[in-house]
Amino acid sequence: MSTTSDRPAVPEWLTQPHDANALVEAVWPEGAVRDDAGAIVFGGVSAAELAERFGTPLYVVDEDLVRARAREVLTAFRDAAARHGGTARVYYAGKALLTTDVVRWVTAEGLGVDVASGGELAVALAAGADPARLGLHGNNKLPSEISRAVRVGVGSIVIDSLVEIERIAAEAESQGRVQTVLIRVNSGVHAETHDFLATAHEDQKFGFALTDAEAAVARIRELPWLRFAGLHCHIGSQIFGTAGFAESAARVVELHARLREGGDVPLLNLGGGFGIAYTSKDDPTPIAKLADGIVAAVGRECESRGIPMPELAFEPGRTIVGRAGVTLYRVGTVKPVRVSDDLERLYVSVDGGMSDNARTALYGADYSARIASRRSDSAPALTRVVGRHCEAGDIVVSDEYLPGDVEPGDLVAVAATGAYCFSLASNYNYLTRPPVVAVSAGTARLIVRGEDENDLLARDLGVAPASRTSEESA
Repeated sequence: MSTTSDRPAVPEWLTQPHDANALVEAVWPEGAVRDDAGAIVFGGVSAAELAERFGTPLYVVDEDLVRARAREVLTAFRDAAARHGGTARVYYAGKALLTTDVVRWVTAEGLGVDVASGGELAVALAAGADPARLGLHGNNKLPSEISRAVRVGVGSIVIDSLVEIERIAAEAESQGRVQTVLIRVNSGVHAETHDFLATAHEDQKFGFALTDAEAAVARIRELPWLRFAGLHCHIGSQIFGTAGFAESAARVVELHARLREGGDVPLLNLGGGFGIAYTSKDDPTPIAKLADGIVAAVGRECESRGIPMPELAFEPGRTIVGRAGVTLYRVGTVKPVRVSDDLERLYVSVDGGMSDNARTALYGADYSARIASRRSDSAPALTRVVGRHCEAGDIVVSDEYLPGDVEPGDLVAVAATGAYCFSLASNYNYLTRPPVVAVSAGTARLIVRGEDENDLLARDLGVAPASRTSEESA
Protein backbone atom coordinates (compact mmCIF):
# COMPACT_ATOMS: atom_id res chain seq x y z
CA MET A 1 0.00 0.00 0.00
CA SER A 2 1.27 3.44 -0.89
CA THR A 3 1.08 6.18 1.74
CA THR A 4 1.36 9.94 1.62
CA SER A 5 4.78 9.70 3.23
CA ASP A 6 5.99 7.80 0.14
CA ARG A 7 5.23 10.78 -2.07
CA PRO A 8 7.17 13.99 -2.68
CA ALA A 9 5.40 17.12 -1.48
CA VAL A 10 4.75 18.02 -5.12
CA PRO A 11 5.21 15.26 -7.70
CA GLU A 12 7.38 16.12 -10.70
CA TRP A 13 4.58 15.52 -13.18
CA LEU A 14 2.21 18.01 -11.54
CA THR A 15 2.59 21.48 -13.03
CA GLN A 16 0.68 24.54 -11.94
CA PRO A 17 -1.96 25.26 -14.60
CA HIS A 18 -2.51 28.70 -16.04
CA ASP A 19 -6.24 28.15 -15.54
CA ALA A 20 -7.41 25.91 -12.70
CA ASN A 21 -10.86 25.71 -14.31
CA ALA A 22 -9.62 24.03 -17.49
CA LEU A 23 -10.46 20.37 -18.12
CA VAL A 24 -7.61 18.21 -19.42
CA GLU A 25 -9.06 16.81 -22.62
CA ALA A 26 -7.74 13.25 -22.37
CA VAL A 27 -8.83 12.87 -18.73
CA TRP A 28 -12.36 14.26 -18.55
CA PRO A 29 -15.34 12.74 -20.38
CA GLU A 30 -15.60 13.72 -24.01
CA GLY A 31 -18.00 16.61 -24.31
CA ALA A 32 -17.57 17.81 -20.71
CA VAL A 33 -17.77 21.63 -20.77
CA ARG A 34 -18.65 24.52 -18.49
CA ASP A 35 -22.00 26.20 -18.95
CA ASP A 36 -22.69 29.93 -18.78
CA ALA A 37 -22.89 29.74 -14.98
CA GLY A 38 -19.48 28.04 -14.84
CA ALA A 39 -20.78 24.61 -13.81
CA ILE A 40 -19.32 21.56 -15.52
CA VAL A 41 -21.82 19.79 -17.77
CA PHE A 42 -21.69 16.01 -18.18
CA GLY A 43 -23.76 14.35 -20.89
CA GLY A 44 -25.70 17.58 -21.28
CA VAL A 45 -26.56 17.85 -17.54
CA SER A 46 -24.86 20.33 -15.22
CA ALA A 47 -23.12 19.24 -12.06
CA ALA A 48 -25.25 21.68 -10.09
CA GLU A 49 -28.47 20.06 -11.34
CA LEU A 50 -27.15 16.56 -10.67
CA ALA A 51 -26.18 17.41 -7.11
CA GLU A 52 -29.51 19.13 -6.44
CA ARG A 53 -31.55 16.20 -7.75
CA PHE A 54 -29.55 13.26 -6.45
CA GLY A 55 -27.32 14.58 -3.67
CA THR A 56 -23.62 13.96 -3.09
CA PRO A 57 -21.43 11.97 -3.20
CA LEU A 58 -22.71 10.88 -6.58
CA TYR A 59 -21.36 8.57 -9.26
CA VAL A 60 -22.19 9.90 -12.72
CA VAL A 61 -21.77 7.73 -15.83
CA ASP A 62 -22.24 8.93 -19.40
CA GLU A 63 -24.19 6.17 -21.15
CA ASP A 64 -23.45 7.47 -24.65
CA LEU A 65 -19.70 7.44 -23.99
CA VAL A 66 -19.80 3.89 -22.60
CA ARG A 67 -21.67 2.68 -25.65
CA ALA A 68 -19.38 4.55 -28.05
CA ARG A 69 -16.28 3.19 -26.38
CA ALA A 70 -17.66 -0.36 -26.45
CA ARG A 71 -18.27 -0.03 -30.19
CA GLU A 72 -14.82 1.45 -30.74
CA VAL A 73 -13.05 -1.34 -28.86
CA LEU A 74 -15.00 -4.09 -30.61
CA THR A 75 -14.35 -2.57 -34.03
CA ALA A 76 -10.63 -2.13 -33.29
CA PHE A 77 -10.06 -5.78 -32.39
CA ARG A 78 -12.32 -7.20 -35.08
CA ASP A 79 -10.64 -5.09 -37.76
CA ALA A 80 -7.16 -5.96 -36.50
CA ALA A 81 -7.96 -9.67 -36.52
CA ALA A 82 -9.52 -9.47 -39.98
CA ARG A 83 -6.32 -7.97 -41.37
CA HIS A 84 -4.62 -11.22 -40.35
CA GLY A 85 -7.38 -13.44 -41.65
CA GLY A 86 -8.81 -14.08 -38.21
CA THR A 87 -11.71 -13.18 -35.94
CA ALA A 88 -12.00 -11.61 -32.51
CA ARG A 89 -14.58 -11.29 -29.78
CA VAL A 90 -14.69 -8.85 -26.87
CA TYR A 91 -16.02 -9.41 -23.36
CA TYR A 92 -16.67 -6.46 -21.06
CA ALA A 93 -14.85 -7.01 -17.75
CA GLY A 94 -17.76 -6.58 -15.37
CA LYS A 95 -15.60 -6.05 -12.29
CA ALA A 96 -14.86 -2.52 -13.52
CA LEU A 97 -18.47 -1.36 -13.14
CA LEU A 98 -21.43 -3.69 -13.13
CA THR A 99 -25.10 -2.77 -13.04
CA THR A 100 -27.95 -4.22 -15.06
CA ASP A 101 -28.01 -1.05 -17.18
CA VAL A 102 -24.29 -1.23 -17.92
CA VAL A 103 -24.71 -4.88 -18.95
CA ARG A 104 -27.54 -3.90 -21.32
CA TRP A 105 -25.46 -1.09 -22.82
CA VAL A 106 -22.40 -3.20 -23.62
CA THR A 107 -24.30 -6.27 -24.81
CA ALA A 108 -26.42 -4.12 -27.09
CA GLU A 109 -23.16 -2.93 -28.65
CA GLY A 110 -22.04 -6.49 -29.36
CA LEU A 111 -19.89 -7.36 -26.35
CA GLY A 112 -20.08 -10.39 -24.11
CA VAL A 113 -19.56 -10.01 -20.36
CA ASP A 114 -16.83 -11.41 -18.12
CA VAL A 115 -18.03 -12.09 -14.56
CA ALA A 116 -15.91 -13.10 -11.59
CA SER A 117 -18.41 -14.20 -8.94
CA GLY A 118 -21.89 -15.54 -8.42
CA GLY A 119 -23.08 -12.03 -7.65
CA GLU A 120 -21.71 -10.64 -10.89
CA LEU A 121 -23.27 -13.56 -12.75
CA ALA A 122 -26.62 -12.78 -11.10
CA VAL A 123 -26.44 -9.15 -12.25
CA ALA A 124 -25.62 -10.15 -15.82
CA LEU A 125 -28.47 -12.67 -15.92
CA ALA A 126 -30.91 -10.19 -14.34
CA ALA A 127 -30.02 -7.78 -17.15
CA GLY A 128 -31.07 -10.37 -19.70
CA ALA A 129 -27.59 -11.17 -20.99
CA ASP A 130 -27.30 -14.29 -23.12
CA PRO A 131 -25.53 -16.85 -20.85
CA ALA A 132 -23.70 -18.23 -23.89
CA ARG A 133 -21.92 -14.85 -24.16
CA LEU A 134 -20.76 -14.83 -20.54
CA GLY A 135 -17.42 -16.01 -19.18
CA LEU A 136 -16.90 -16.94 -15.52
CA HIS A 137 -13.58 -16.23 -13.82
CA GLY A 138 -12.27 -16.62 -10.29
CA ASN A 139 -9.46 -18.40 -8.45
CA ASN A 140 -11.88 -20.00 -5.97
CA LYS A 141 -15.26 -20.44 -7.57
CA LEU A 142 -17.76 -21.74 -5.04
CA PRO A 143 -19.52 -25.04 -5.79
CA SER A 144 -22.82 -23.14 -5.92
CA GLU A 145 -21.36 -20.72 -8.47
CA ILE A 146 -20.07 -23.55 -10.66
CA SER A 147 -23.43 -25.31 -10.43
CA ARG A 148 -25.36 -22.23 -11.50
CA ALA A 149 -22.94 -21.43 -14.32
CA VAL A 150 -23.30 -24.92 -15.76
CA ARG A 151 -27.07 -24.91 -15.27
CA VAL A 152 -27.72 -21.61 -17.04
CA GLY A 153 -25.33 -22.42 -19.90
CA VAL A 154 -22.47 -19.98 -19.31
CA GLY A 155 -20.39 -19.90 -22.48
CA SER A 156 -17.07 -20.62 -20.82
CA ILE A 157 -15.60 -21.15 -17.39
CA VAL A 158 -11.96 -20.20 -16.96
CA ILE A 159 -10.25 -22.90 -14.89
CA ASP A 160 -7.74 -21.66 -12.36
CA SER A 161 -6.52 -24.83 -10.62
CA LEU A 162 -6.46 -28.62 -10.84
CA VAL A 163 -9.16 -28.83 -8.18
CA GLU A 164 -11.53 -26.85 -10.39
CA ILE A 165 -11.11 -29.29 -13.26
CA GLU A 166 -12.62 -32.06 -11.16
CA ARG A 167 -15.29 -29.85 -9.61
CA ILE A 168 -16.56 -28.51 -12.91
CA ALA A 169 -16.48 -31.94 -14.55
CA ALA A 170 -18.42 -33.52 -11.68
CA GLU A 171 -21.04 -30.77 -11.79
CA ALA A 172 -21.39 -30.98 -15.55
CA GLU A 173 -21.81 -34.75 -15.33
CA SER A 174 -24.46 -34.41 -12.62
CA GLN A 175 -26.43 -32.09 -14.89
CA GLY A 176 -25.82 -34.10 -18.04
CA ARG A 177 -24.16 -31.17 -19.78
CA VAL A 178 -20.82 -30.67 -21.52
CA GLN A 179 -19.21 -27.49 -20.20
CA THR A 180 -16.80 -25.42 -22.30
CA VAL A 181 -13.70 -24.38 -20.37
CA LEU A 182 -10.46 -22.47 -20.81
CA ILE A 183 -7.45 -22.58 -18.54
CA ARG A 184 -5.75 -19.50 -17.22
CA VAL A 185 -1.98 -19.47 -17.66
CA ASN A 186 0.73 -17.18 -16.38
CA SER A 187 3.07 -16.15 -19.16
CA GLY A 188 5.72 -14.90 -16.72
CA VAL A 189 5.52 -11.39 -18.19
CA HIS A 190 5.38 -8.83 -15.41
CA ALA A 191 3.61 -5.81 -16.85
CA GLU A 192 5.08 -2.46 -15.86
CA THR A 193 2.40 -1.54 -13.39
CA HIS A 194 1.65 -1.55 -9.69
CA ASP A 195 2.59 -4.86 -8.05
CA PHE A 196 -0.98 -5.44 -6.88
CA LEU A 197 -2.24 -5.02 -10.45
CA ALA A 198 0.30 -7.23 -12.22
CA THR A 199 -1.15 -10.71 -12.48
CA ALA A 200 0.98 -12.76 -14.89
CA HIS A 201 4.15 -13.51 -12.92
CA GLU A 202 4.23 -16.93 -11.30
CA ASP A 203 4.26 -16.03 -7.60
CA GLN A 204 0.59 -15.07 -7.37
CA LYS A 205 -2.79 -16.65 -6.91
CA PHE A 206 -4.10 -16.81 -10.47
CA GLY A 207 -3.75 -19.57 -13.03
CA PHE A 208 -1.22 -22.21 -14.06
CA ALA A 209 2.46 -21.76 -14.81
CA LEU A 210 3.25 -22.48 -18.45
CA THR A 211 5.18 -25.58 -17.36
CA ASP A 212 2.09 -27.02 -15.64
CA ALA A 213 -0.51 -26.15 -18.24
CA GLU A 214 -0.06 -29.13 -20.55
CA ALA A 215 -0.79 -31.63 -17.79
CA ALA A 216 -3.91 -29.66 -16.85
CA VAL A 217 -5.16 -29.67 -20.43
CA ALA A 218 -4.44 -33.38 -20.75
CA ARG A 219 -6.64 -34.03 -17.75
CA ILE A 220 -9.45 -31.87 -19.16
CA ARG A 221 -9.30 -33.79 -22.41
CA GLU A 222 -9.73 -37.05 -20.53
CA LEU A 223 -13.07 -35.93 -19.12
CA PRO A 224 -16.07 -36.30 -21.45
CA TRP A 225 -18.09 -33.64 -19.62
CA LEU A 226 -15.57 -30.89 -20.37
CA ARG A 227 -14.75 -29.29 -23.72
CA PHE A 228 -11.35 -27.61 -23.82
CA ALA A 229 -11.62 -24.40 -25.85
CA GLY A 230 -8.29 -22.67 -25.27
CA LEU A 231 -6.02 -20.56 -23.13
CA HIS A 232 -6.57 -17.42 -21.15
CA CYS A 233 -3.81 -15.02 -20.10
CA HIS A 234 -4.05 -11.63 -18.41
CA ILE A 235 -0.82 -9.72 -17.72
CA GLY A 236 -2.07 -6.88 -15.53
CA SER A 237 -4.01 -3.64 -15.46
CA GLN A 238 -3.58 0.02 -16.42
CA ILE A 239 -0.98 -0.90 -19.05
CA PHE A 240 0.30 1.49 -21.71
CA GLY A 241 1.99 0.26 -24.89
CA THR A 242 2.07 -3.15 -26.53
CA ALA A 243 5.49 -4.53 -25.57
CA GLY A 244 4.25 -6.55 -22.59
CA PHE A 245 1.35 -7.97 -24.56
CA ALA A 246 3.65 -8.92 -27.46
CA GLU A 247 6.10 -10.76 -25.23
CA SER A 248 3.31 -12.54 -23.41
CA ALA A 249 1.69 -13.52 -26.71
CA ALA A 250 4.94 -15.11 -27.90
CA ARG A 251 5.09 -17.36 -24.85
CA VAL A 252 1.42 -18.27 -24.86
CA VAL A 253 1.36 -19.03 -28.59
CA GLU A 254 4.25 -21.44 -28.06
CA LEU A 255 2.10 -23.33 -25.55
CA HIS A 256 -0.91 -23.05 -27.87
CA ALA A 257 1.12 -24.68 -30.66
CA ARG A 258 2.14 -27.60 -28.46
CA LEU A 259 -1.44 -28.15 -27.29
CA ARG A 260 -2.67 -28.31 -30.90
CA GLU A 261 -0.73 -31.54 -31.29
CA GLY A 262 -3.23 -33.21 -28.96
CA GLY A 263 -6.45 -31.67 -30.20
CA ASP A 264 -8.29 -28.53 -31.18
CA VAL A 265 -7.45 -25.23 -29.45
CA PRO A 266 -9.86 -22.80 -31.09
CA LEU A 267 -9.59 -19.76 -28.77
CA LEU A 268 -6.89 -17.58 -27.27
CA ASN A 269 -8.10 -15.03 -24.70
CA LEU A 270 -5.48 -12.37 -23.98
CA GLY A 271 -7.42 -10.55 -21.28
CA GLY A 272 -7.50 -6.79 -20.92
CA GLY A 273 -5.73 -4.26 -18.73
CA PHE A 274 -5.58 -1.40 -21.23
CA GLY A 275 -4.82 1.89 -19.48
CA ILE A 276 -6.59 5.23 -19.43
CA ALA A 277 -5.54 8.76 -18.48
CA TYR A 278 -6.22 9.73 -14.88
CA THR A 279 -4.01 12.83 -14.92
CA SER A 280 -2.07 14.94 -17.40
CA LYS A 281 0.99 12.67 -16.97
CA ASP A 282 -0.78 9.64 -18.46
CA ASP A 283 -0.47 8.91 -22.17
CA PRO A 284 -2.61 5.85 -22.95
CA THR A 285 -2.11 4.00 -26.20
CA PRO A 286 -5.03 4.48 -28.63
CA ILE A 287 -7.14 1.35 -28.72
CA ALA A 288 -6.74 0.86 -32.48
CA LYS A 289 -2.96 0.93 -32.10
CA LEU A 290 -3.15 -1.50 -29.17
CA ALA A 291 -5.34 -3.87 -31.13
CA ASP A 292 -3.05 -3.74 -34.16
CA GLY A 293 0.06 -4.34 -32.06
CA ILE A 294 -1.33 -7.23 -30.03
CA VAL A 295 -2.98 -9.03 -32.95
CA ALA A 296 0.09 -8.54 -35.14
CA ALA A 297 2.26 -10.11 -32.43
CA VAL A 298 0.00 -13.15 -32.28
CA GLY A 299 -0.03 -13.34 -36.08
CA ARG A 300 3.77 -13.29 -36.28
CA GLU A 301 4.09 -16.02 -33.68
CA CYS A 302 1.54 -18.23 -35.42
CA GLU A 303 3.08 -17.67 -38.83
CA SER A 304 6.55 -18.53 -37.59
CA ARG A 305 5.20 -21.87 -36.36
CA GLY A 306 3.15 -22.56 -39.45
CA ILE A 307 -0.17 -22.66 -37.61
CA PRO A 308 -3.39 -20.74 -38.19
CA MET A 309 -4.22 -17.87 -35.86
CA PRO A 310 -6.93 -18.93 -33.37
CA GLU A 311 -9.98 -16.84 -32.68
CA LEU A 312 -8.90 -14.12 -30.27
CA ALA A 313 -10.78 -12.78 -27.26
CA PHE A 314 -10.18 -9.71 -25.11
CA GLU A 315 -11.64 -8.48 -21.82
CA PRO A 316 -11.43 -4.69 -21.46
CA GLY A 317 -13.25 -2.97 -18.63
CA ARG A 318 -11.57 0.22 -17.46
CA THR A 319 -10.94 1.45 -21.00
CA ILE A 320 -14.69 1.24 -21.71
CA VAL A 321 -16.15 2.84 -18.56
CA GLY A 322 -13.29 4.62 -16.79
CA ARG A 323 -13.28 7.95 -18.57
CA ALA A 324 -17.08 7.95 -18.89
CA GLY A 325 -17.49 8.29 -15.12
CA VAL A 326 -17.04 11.17 -12.69
CA THR A 327 -17.78 11.49 -8.98
CA LEU A 328 -19.34 14.61 -7.51
CA TYR A 329 -18.66 15.69 -3.92
CA ARG A 330 -19.66 18.63 -1.72
CA VAL A 331 -16.85 20.47 0.06
CA GLY A 332 -17.24 20.52 3.84
CA THR A 333 -14.07 22.17 5.14
CA VAL A 334 -10.94 23.77 3.73
CA LYS A 335 -7.76 23.88 5.80
CA PRO A 336 -4.38 25.31 4.82
CA VAL A 337 -1.46 23.18 6.05
CA ARG A 338 2.15 24.37 6.07
CA VAL A 339 4.15 21.55 4.45
CA SER A 340 7.50 23.36 4.59
CA ASP A 341 8.81 26.87 5.01
CA ASP A 342 8.01 27.66 1.39
CA LEU A 343 5.08 25.35 0.69
CA GLU A 344 1.45 25.37 1.79
CA ARG A 345 -1.20 22.87 0.80
CA LEU A 346 -4.97 23.23 1.02
CA TYR A 347 -6.71 20.21 2.50
CA VAL A 348 -10.18 20.13 0.97
CA SER A 349 -12.46 17.74 2.85
CA VAL A 350 -15.43 16.33 0.95
CA ASP A 351 -18.50 14.33 1.94
CA GLY A 352 -17.18 11.00 0.63
CA GLY A 353 -13.77 9.39 0.64
CA MET A 354 -12.15 5.99 0.63
CA SER A 355 -15.53 4.27 1.00
CA ASP A 356 -16.53 5.43 -2.50
CA ASN A 357 -13.03 5.51 -4.03
CA ALA A 358 -10.60 3.05 -2.47
CA ARG A 359 -8.05 3.15 -5.28
CA THR A 360 -5.93 5.98 -3.88
CA ALA A 361 -5.53 4.17 -0.57
CA LEU A 362 -5.09 0.73 -2.17
CA TYR A 363 -2.76 1.57 -5.04
CA GLY A 364 -1.54 5.11 -4.53
CA ALA A 365 -3.67 5.97 -7.58
CA ASP A 366 -3.66 9.52 -8.92
CA TYR A 367 -6.77 11.43 -9.96
CA SER A 368 -7.72 14.84 -11.32
CA ALA A 369 -10.27 17.20 -9.77
CA ARG A 370 -11.96 20.50 -10.54
CA ILE A 371 -14.49 22.78 -8.87
CA ALA A 372 -17.64 21.71 -10.70
CA SER A 373 -20.24 24.23 -9.54
CA ARG A 374 -18.62 27.48 -10.65
CA ARG A 375 -15.73 29.12 -12.44
CA SER A 376 -13.08 30.90 -10.40
CA ASP A 377 -10.56 33.62 -11.22
CA SER A 378 -8.41 32.82 -8.19
CA ALA A 379 -4.84 31.68 -8.62
CA PRO A 380 -4.29 27.91 -8.51
CA ALA A 381 -3.38 26.49 -5.09
CA LEU A 382 -1.73 23.18 -4.30
CA THR A 383 -4.55 21.01 -3.00
CA ARG A 384 -5.23 17.58 -1.54
CA VAL A 385 -8.84 16.38 -1.70
CA VAL A 386 -9.53 14.17 1.31
CA GLY A 387 -12.48 12.22 2.66
CA ARG A 388 -14.30 12.18 5.97
CA HIS A 389 -13.17 8.78 7.25
CA CYS A 390 -11.20 8.28 10.44
CA GLU A 391 -8.03 7.42 8.51
CA ALA A 392 -5.01 9.58 7.68
CA GLY A 393 -4.81 7.70 4.37
CA ASP A 394 -8.36 8.67 3.40
CA ILE A 395 -7.30 10.59 0.30
CA VAL A 396 -9.36 10.98 -2.85
CA VAL A 397 -6.99 13.14 -4.92
CA SER A 398 -3.49 13.35 -3.51
CA ASP A 399 -2.03 16.08 -5.69
CA GLU A 400 -3.94 18.72 -7.64
CA TYR A 401 -4.22 22.44 -8.24
CA LEU A 402 -7.64 23.92 -7.52
CA PRO A 403 -8.56 27.61 -7.40
CA GLY A 404 -7.31 29.07 -4.13
CA ASP A 405 -10.77 30.30 -3.20
CA VAL A 406 -12.29 26.80 -3.00
CA GLU A 407 -14.70 26.92 -0.09
CA PRO A 408 -17.31 24.93 1.85
CA GLY A 409 -20.37 24.29 -0.28
CA ASP A 410 -18.49 24.06 -3.56
CA LEU A 411 -19.01 21.01 -5.71
CA VAL A 412 -15.84 19.14 -6.63
CA ALA A 413 -15.77 16.67 -9.50
CA VAL A 414 -13.19 13.90 -9.70
CA ALA A 415 -12.58 12.58 -13.21
CA ALA A 416 -12.12 9.04 -14.56
CA THR A 417 -13.92 7.28 -11.73
CA GLY A 418 -16.09 5.06 -13.91
CA ALA A 419 -14.00 1.98 -13.18
CA TYR A 420 -13.35 0.32 -9.80
CA CYS A 421 -14.92 3.01 -7.62
CA PHE A 422 -18.53 1.85 -7.38
CA SER A 423 -17.22 -1.73 -7.56
CA LEU A 424 -14.91 -1.30 -4.56
CA ALA A 425 -17.27 0.85 -2.49
CA SER A 426 -17.76 -0.03 1.18
CA ASN A 427 -19.61 1.11 4.29
CA TYR A 428 -16.47 1.91 6.26
CA ASN A 429 -17.30 4.14 9.23
CA TYR A 430 -20.92 3.27 8.35
CA LEU A 431 -21.04 5.72 5.49
CA THR A 432 -23.73 4.93 2.95
CA ARG A 433 -22.74 4.01 -0.58
CA PRO A 434 -23.62 6.68 -3.17
CA PRO A 435 -26.18 6.36 -5.94
CA VAL A 436 -25.24 5.89 -9.59
CA VAL A 437 -26.80 8.17 -12.18
CA ALA A 438 -26.66 7.73 -15.95
CA VAL A 439 -26.60 10.82 -18.14
CA SER A 440 -27.42 10.82 -21.82
CA ALA A 441 -28.17 13.64 -24.23
CA GLY A 442 -29.28 16.09 -21.58
CA THR A 443 -31.20 13.69 -19.37
CA ALA A 444 -30.26 12.03 -16.09
CA ARG A 445 -31.75 8.96 -14.46
CA LEU A 446 -30.99 6.94 -11.37
CA ILE A 447 -29.72 3.44 -12.20
CA VAL A 448 -28.56 2.37 -8.71
CA ARG A 449 -30.18 3.99 -5.70
CA GLY A 450 -28.01 5.26 -2.90
CA GLU A 451 -28.15 3.73 0.54
CA ASP A 452 -29.59 5.32 3.66
CA GLU A 453 -29.17 4.51 7.34
CA ASN A 454 -32.00 1.99 7.22
CA ASP A 455 -29.94 0.00 4.74
CA LEU A 456 -27.03 0.04 7.16
CA LEU A 457 -29.21 -1.19 10.02
CA ALA A 458 -31.25 -3.70 8.03
CA ARG A 459 -28.77 -6.57 8.48
CA ASP A 460 -28.08 -5.87 12.16
CA LEU A 461 -30.33 -8.31 13.99
CA GLY A 462 -29.89 -6.38 17.21
CA VAL A 463 -32.08 -3.61 15.82
CA ALA A 464 -35.77 -4.31 16.37
CA PRO A 465 -38.04 -3.46 13.44
CA ALA A 466 -40.26 -1.48 15.79
CA SER A 467 -37.30 0.68 16.84
CA ARG A 468 -36.43 1.30 13.23
CA THR A 469 -39.99 2.33 12.45
CA SER A 470 -40.16 4.70 15.41
CA GLU A 471 -36.93 6.38 14.31
CA GLU A 472 -38.32 6.84 10.81
CA SER A 473 -41.43 8.53 12.18
CA ALA A 474 -39.52 10.73 14.60
